[in-house]
Amino acid sequence: MSDPVVRCRSISRTYQDDSVPVRALVNVDFDVDRGEFVSLAGPSGSGKSTLLNVIGGLDRPDEGTVEVDGVSLNELSESALSDLRLRKMGFVFQAYNLIPVLSALENVEFIMQLQGIPAQERHERARAMLDELGLSGMSDRRPGEMSGGQQQRVAVARAVVTHPVLLLADEPSANLDSRTTEELLKLLQRLNEDHGVTIVTATHDPLVMSYAKRQVRLRDGEIIEDSARQAA
Repeated sequence: MSDPVVRCRSISRTYQDDSVPVRALVNVDFDVDRGEFVSLAGPSGSGKSTLLNVIGGLDRPDEGTVEVDGVSLNELSESALSDLRLRKMGFVFQAYNLIPVLSALENVEFIMQLQGIPAQERHERARAMLDELGLSGMSDRRPGEMSGGQQQRVAVARAVVTHPVLLLADEPSANLDSRTTEELLKLLQRLNEDHGVTIVTATHDPLVMSYAKRQVRLRDGEIIEDSARQAA
């Protein structure tokens, strides 16, 4: 029996580009079951990042409903939506979005600090996560003192250290070389398989797609292929 973490029904989103309407999503139905590793794939403008942002509550659809872990995002105020993201979601962005003046350890602790987790506990959890991701010698370094791959691993550590229900990654390999990308993907695979983290990525990278257990392809705002449907 399926246990959806994400449930999207009839999602549509239109943007204005120089006063010209652009349909980013068109009547999309999409579910993600607990424990899945899903890639949203497609060329630029296909709607994959928009769908990821709608799932994460970073963007609101013009039509349709979105639920995450049984909670309807449509009915939440902006503050309640922010709290839901804080408590249930982890985000990994292609630009890393680390805080430059904080060390790697402090960056990983940051979300836990917002959650009100006591200092000693968040310090121990952050250090353990950095150790697990092969960054034990980097805890005192600031982002500017680390490579792109190291910064991305810090971003992943920050995203998963809070044990989110859902991890969303937007083009996680965009600024990485192929070797570092593979290391990152093996890490995400391990988090998915060993820790049960539900992962949804938006990507155009075939290597990222190959690690996901389910591939969903979009074109012109519509889902044109879903490996889960094919398997069914």
